[in-house]
Amino acid sequence: MNTCIYMIRHGESPKTEGNERTRGLSEKGRLDSEKIIELLKDEGITSFVSSPYKRAVMTIEGLAHFCGQEVSVIEDLKEFMFSTEDKVVGDQEVYAMVRKMFETPDYVPPMGESMTECQQRAVAALKEILTIYKGQRVAIGTHGLVMTLMMNHFDNQYGYEFLMNTSKPDIYKMEFNEDTLVNIDRICL
Repeated sequence: MNTCIYMIRHGESPKTEGNERTRGLSEKGRLDSEKIIELLKDEGITSFVSSPYKRAVMTIEGLAHFCGQEVSVIEDLKEFMFSTEDKVVGDQEVYAMVRKMFETPDYVPPMGESMTECQQRAVAALKEILTIYKGQRVAIGTHGLVMTLMMNHFDNQYGYEFLMNTSKPDIYKMEFNEDTLVNIDRICL
């Protein structure tokens, strides 16, 4: 039996409250998390894991509770570190750095990490999830760049252009046979 991973990019999150780890969802983000419940409630998802960032957890916890489950947090699924973990970085600055990093994957922003480092830690976490939850359907609360880097590891068509065309939230169902990717489908909200 194949393992299905539902990559669920977090909903809209205001960059005016808290820090990177603690900022939650906007009103639109909260409403979208309700839509995710309706969309995925019949998928047979049995396990829920997430980045430790509040916005990622909040995006999938309603679905987890609907399914009678809790969300397990995995530190290595955290957002790409653009700077110090607590500093909120504005969209314009982020997008400029992301473009540069896709052109030079080993570029390290000041006090951040390289795309290569981020991809290695996130893919290692995903491979562990594939082992632990083999044959199950698992929802992962994630971030756009981290999701893209995990998908890119298995299929290089998922790069900068793909990332720039994702939405908040967004859902991609990845189907694996053991640790080999066999299919990716976007589930539209």
